[in-house]
Amino acid sequence: MPEPDEPEDSTPLGNKIFATTHWSVVLAAGQDGSSAATEALEKLCRAYWYPIYAYVRRRGHDVHEAEDLTQEFFARLLDKNSLASVHREGGKFRSFLLTAVKHFLINEWQQRQTAKRGGGKAIISLDELDAEKCYQFELADAATPEVLFERRWAATVLDQVLRRLRDRYTADGQTELFEALQPCLTGAEQTLAYAELAARLGMTESAVKMAVHRLRKRYGEFLRAEIELTVNSPAEVEEEIRCLIAAAGK
Repeated sequence: MPEPDEPEDSTPLGNKIFATTHWSVVLAAGQDGSSAATEALEKLCRAYWYPIYAYVRRRGHDVHEAEDLTQEFFARLLDKNSLASVHREGGKFRSFLLTAVKHFLINEWQQRQTAKRGGGKAIISLDELDAEKCYQFELADAATPEVLFERRWAATVLDQVLRRLRDRYTADGQTELFEALQPCLTGAEQTLAYAELAARLGMTESAVKMAVHRLRKRYGEFLRAEIELTVNSPAEVEEEIRCLIAAAGK
């Protein structure tokens, strides 16, 4: 039986899931409009809707328009008839999504007086209050819609990674350990001494150092796994991670 703070097996997370990553499934099966492609695309949309909402808001739409437009954008994107165009355009999910919303807003503006948006049906469950609260913080700078999209994309990826990592530790019965060590992911151990952590957790200082090392290793594995859900091949992972780091620093 593996140790509680070790991964369940030594196989890299990416190797275990890449054959069925969400975006690669969409691209591979999308041409046929399969249910697998639709389900995979829906999962991605549910996880990464906020960067779209922020982009639409930065384009000058008010709160209600942004909610409406975001819903309609995903409604059209998840329409089975649109999957063939997804397949043709290909690329990374991040790049595809930004290009798609640009086209959507242009078309929506042109057809605004005749199009009936959304049909009153919510396709993606948006937390509008949290979304707008988050967006208000974006108003502190003058970032372009594209820069804001990339920045929010990076933040959403990192939030997903942290949530999945927390869930893993919780499943292992190590929630307290995770919460105590989480600041160390950002180098906060420089101000939060290992000795203090050891005393709090009832561990030796060397055991805390090892636990931090394992946490960071797991974080890296989960980050790669999350990125792999949004690209079409393993060869694209490193480049996408570099783009994420650059966007997060903007």
